[in-house]
Amino acid sequence: MRHAFADCLLDTETLTLTRAGTPVPVEPQVFDLLRLLVENAGRVVTRDEIVETVWKGRIVSESAISARIAAARKAVGCDGKTQAVIRTVARRGLQLTVPVSEQSEPPAALPVAPQPALQRIRYCRTPEGHRIAYALSGSGPPVIRSNPVVASNVEAELKIDALRDFFGAISAHNTLLRFDAVGVGCSDREGARIDLDGLTQQIGLVADAAGMDRFALYAESGGTHRAIAYAAQNPERVSRLVLVGGYVDGRLRRGGFDGPEPIRAMIEQGWDTPRGGLAAGYLLSYFPDGPLETVRAWVDMMQTSTPKAFALAKREWVNNGSIAEYLSRVRCPTLVVHARHDAVHPLSEAQKLAAGIAQAELVVLDSGNHMPLPGTPVYEPFLETLLAFLAEDDIGGAV
Repeated sequence: MRHAFADCLLDTETLTLTRAGTPVPVEPQVFDLLRLLVENAGRVVTRDEIVETVWKGRIVSESAISARIAAARKAVGCDGKTQAVIRTVARRGLQLTVPVSEQSEPPAALPVAPQPALQRIRYCRTPEGHRIAYALSGSGPPVIRSNPVVASNVEAELKIDALRDFFGAISAHNTLLRFDAVGVGCSDREGARIDLDGLTQQIGLVADAAGMDRFALYAESGGTHRAIAYAAQNPERVSRLVLVGGYVDGRLRRGGFDGPEPIRAMIEQGWDTPRGGLAAGYLLSYFPDGPLETVRAWVDMMQTSTPKAFALAKREWVNNGSIAEYLSRVRCPTLVVHARHDAVHPLSEAQKLAAGIAQAELVVLDSGNHMPLPGTPVYEPFLETLLAFLAEDDIGGAV
């Protein structure tokens, strides 16, 4: 059945949504919520009905429900302030407020999905004159990704299916800014400052260039230190902070280690060997659960995007760094996500992060991967938790 309402068409046979004749991608749970509302147009649909239909009766957090409502509103061109299409009825539920007509006959030709636009890479400069490459995607509340620095190339990473899908999921609800630090990827390779002040400064430079006054910071692994420092130094600009695979103290500061550092040795011996086993072994120590094809593609990108000298210098910085002095100065809500069996930065480091930041909560994933990847059992729950957390500042009227 095809349900027409406002300028939208919801087709329950093809499981598609179009608005003004243009296909609108929606997640399955968002589609199920819209279907429930249009099939009960004019009636208040209760929270219990929503949970039963969309989550099959499973226990679900209020933030997850709010995130799906916000996504449904965005998909049909509505917002939480005007509520012109989807209205929140306080303490009762949701109501579709526009007329719905049913169309049993399909159109003569289905709308053709537009080809995705080519990515546009932009540049800004450091005070020293070095170029920083950054890219924007999506629309909505702004999010800046603070990546692991070495594993960065705003152009090449979109060729990795897992990364492209992950960035697409965030961009479906937010304006996502990704950037390469000076020294790697599409940024200038020479003149890199591998220190906390230099790496932290670059977050502010790309935010200013993109016109982002206030934003959420999503940080991974070695990118968590500069994100924490930036949030501590600029509390008025950071609305939310997400730390995935983060740590307080570097490996050599934790004590109990003798002899050469194995990851550094694999970089030293294998970085310049294309498709070599040592470079792959380095990244597999971060992602023992795979998928292997994603790990291999990521290694290829890193080897071509990051000079070995930079990778070694960054490794030295990670091993000896500490962010402990900044934790108590972070004022924004913070989500700490960590794998239970992470062999690179143990769970105890994530617990130190969550205990040291006043508004932090810790989510533990039953995985050995340093960061969750598509194709593993923990990825979908992680993504749902992440999107719900990012949406909490822009829910626009939850049930």
